[in-house]
Amino acid sequence: MKAGPLDRIIMIQRKTVVYDDYGGEIEAWAELATVPAQVVQVSGREFLAADQVQAEQRVLFRTRWIEGITVLDRVSYSDRLHNIQDVKELGRREGVELHTIAAA
Repeated sequence: MKAGPLDRIIMIQRKTVVYDDYGGEIEAWAELATVPAQVVQVSGREFLAADQVQAEQRVLFRTRWIEGITVLDRVSYSDRLHNIQDVKELGRREGVELHTIAAA
């Protein structure tokens, strides 16, 4: 994968569990990787749910191959969080496409 289109920096985060002083579980997000990526605005739409207008923004991130990314991870980009919906391998582990939906 050529470096030219990888002109943005994204952070991939993974949910972790930490324990407080009393043994209670607290879910937190930890940084998995900070990598250069290509950002492609795929689509945006509005829809009616629970008698309210909801907005959805789909964004595609392309980056070099990173082992172990799953749909349980998320992407932080430009002060917004994006939930990963699909992970697709490009070539033979040359890169990865992360299909996401921006969190509200």
